[in-house]
Amino acid sequence: MPDNFVYNPPQTQLDILHEDHELILVNKPAGLLSVPGKGDHLADCLIARLQEAFPEALLVHRLDMDTSGVMVFARTPHAQRHLGLQFEKRQTKKAYVARVWGEVSEKEGHIDLPLIVDWPNRPLQHVNLETGKPAETDWRRMRIEEGTTRMRLFPKTGRSHQLRVHMREIGHPILGDPFYATGAARDFPRLMLHAESLKLRHPDGGIGMTFRAPVPF
Repeated sequence: MPDNFVYNPPQTQLDILHEDHELILVNKPAGLLSVPGKGDHLADCLIARLQEAFPEALLVHRLDMDTSGVMVFARTPHAQRHLGLQFEKRQTKKAYVARVWGEVSEKEGHIDLPLIVDWPNRPLQHVNLETGKPAETDWRRMRIEEGTTRMRLFPKTGRSHQLRVHMREIGHPILGDPFYATGAARDFPRLMLHAESLKLRHPDGGIGMTFRAPVPF
C-alpha cells in the first residue's frame, strides 16, 4: 500500500447479481478488500460481509481492492473445487472495462509480457522476460474520451496486477492507479478498472452462464 494509505472502505449494501444453491455472484465496490488484510484495521472485506448473509460462502478468486465488478463465490465445497479448476485451467472468460491515459491509436491488440513480483516493492509486479510467469492480455479500444481512452480488456491469464502493469507497459496506464500511474494520470478519485463480465460453467450441470455488472464510471 502507499505510505499514506488509510483503509476507508465504502459502507454500501451488498449488490447481489445472482444466487442459487451453488453460486453467489456479487458486484464488488471499488475500495473494498476481497479478503481480510493483515491486522484488525483491514478485517472489513467482501467475503466477511457476504458471510454475514451467507455463512457458507467460500472464496474462489479475488479482485484487487481498487477494482470493482463481478466476483463469484461458492456455496458448497463441490462448487468451490469446480470453479477453482475452471479458473486454474483458464476456462472462464473475463472482460474488464478500463479508462487509460492517452489516446490509443490502434483498434485492438495483444500483450504478451511475463510478470513477477517486485520483491523490494511488494505487492507491485513488474515485467521480467527471464523469470516472469506467462501473462497475456487482449484489448479492444472502445472510444477516445478527452485525451483518455476507454478500453475493454480480456485477460488470458490471471496474474496479480496483470491488467494494470500491461497497460502501463504499452504507455497507457489505467487512470487513478495508485501503484502504476504517475502525474495527472494518477489524479482520479478511483482506479478506473471494472470487472464487467464473467463467463463460467455452472458446477451443477456445466451449463455456460455469463454474469455482468454495469460500469460505474
